[in-house]
Amino acid sequence: MNNNDKIVIKKRGDDGNRVITIRIKEDLLRETDNIATECNYSRNELICLLLKHGIKNIEIEK
Repeated sequence: MNNNDKIVIKKRGDDGNRVITIRIKEDLLRETDNIATECNYSRNELICLLLKHGIKNIEIEK
């Protein structure tokens, strides 16, 4: 790499992801972390999988 090579940096959020903050009970977080560790997923990856599954399988009672 020479001094004329450009580095291209994307702005955060340009990858389609958003950073959010949630509140979660400690026992639920501990269980989530245990499953993530057992399956070799990050906490974030596992939570996204669980959310996708929940959204696809939710039934809202009217």
